Amino acid sequence: MDADVKARKERERDELYALDISDAEWQSAPGTEDHEERVEIAYLPAGAVAMRSSLDPGTVLRYTEAEWRAFVLGARDGEFDLEPAPHDGGLTAE
Repeated sequence: MDADVKARKERERDELYALDISDAEWQSAPGTEDHEERVEIAYLPAGAVAMRSSLDPGTVLRYTEAEWRAFVLGARDGEFDLEPAPHDGGLTAE
């Protein structure tokens, strides 16, 4: 990776994690109950997104707009689809 690109990405990450998100409005998928384990997201300035688990709300991952866009488009394209495991019919990640 080019040194300038690496420096820019590090600066973006540092700025993103420096944001105060204590008053962020967390959202989860429609139809999930408050007591259920779920992924929650909060929209941040400049198109960034924060993500956390409802079971561990203190651990928050943050993504720039470009990172979030790449993730969502990949999910739409099936990059993260689960397939049944051949031995027990359970679900595993590809």
